[in-house]
Amino acid sequence: MVHHPETGILAPFDFQQILEELPELRRFNYILDTYSFQPLIDSSNLTPNEWFKLARLIKEKYQQYDGFVVLHGTDTMAYTASALSFMLKNLDKPVILTGSQLPIGTLRTDGKENLISAVEIAAAQRNNQALVPEVCIFFENKLLRGNRTTKTSAEHFNAFESPNYPLLAEAGISIKYNVGAIHYNTHKKNLEICEQLNANVAILKIFPGISRNLVNSMLNIPNLKGIVLETYGAGNAPTHPWFIKEIKEGLKKNIIILNVTQCSSGSVDMSKYETGNELLKAGVISGHDITTEAALTKLMYVLRKDKNKNESIIELSSSLRGEISK
Repeated sequence: MVHHPETGILAPFDFQQILEELPELRRFNYILDTYSFQPLIDSSNLTPNEWFKLARLIKEKYQQYDGFVVLHGTDTMAYTASALSFMLKNLDKPVILTGSQLPIGTLRTDGKENLISAVEIAAAQRNNQALVPEVCIFFENKLLRGNRTTKTSAEHFNAFESPNYPLLAEAGISIKYNVGAIHYNTHKKNLEICEQLNANVAILKIFPGISRNLVNSMLNIPNLKGIVLETYGAGNAPTHPWFIKEIKEGLKKNIIILNVTQCSSGSVDMSKYETGNELLKAGVISGHDITTEAALTKLMYVLRKDKNKNESIIELSSSLRGEISK
């Protein structure tokens, strides 16, 4: 982002200017190329179309580069990182998303440090093997698995957290890699990209006093295929007969319901309390310790093709890209 010279409002800037803003990048002696999408958008206007463009660009340029850095607005960065992790199958090179809380043109911007470190991580190799061949977010000295990450602050430089998974690396005087936490493909296969997602999904957040009309309306959205159900604690929801009835009716219509916790950390365990057990008996799927961002994009990915419900349930209950602890 840069400030508009007349209004002072923040707007996206053309990444082609990045080497002018950060001449320090030239000192790496890397071959650095920049690709900029048109039109430039604020990340709040993001749609799956931008994910497809990113995935296609990475696939097209995959053999030319050792790694990729994606400059991205912070608001939807965790959604993009999660989506790309599912869309890039057999990934064997780093795809590092980063950005800033303060615009790149300001004196105190955090964007310079974030970008410089992200580039170094994207290029890092040992024995001709990328050190972090994953989709990640780098922010304020921390490298996080992309599909484990959520934005937790709108004002602090330390804006992202990975509450249920350890850091992949930490940047201090040197960058220390947590190799035991990084996923390495044992079988080398060609990169495949997913060019289809099903956006007929929704998020339903449970709250005290939630009405039957709201739940019923949500479950009767035309063509709805999946819901991320944000529940209390370890996966608990009201046991009112009308609520369970509405959930069962939704499941009968082959809507997939994936249960995630509203808590910032921890895991769903529907067998723990009666209020969760009712959902389990009805056929709601446990999201385990997945983030809402990863749950939503995983639903879009799993539901992209017509398949029988059991196949979808198996995929959602499995760790496809390290997004859940299984």
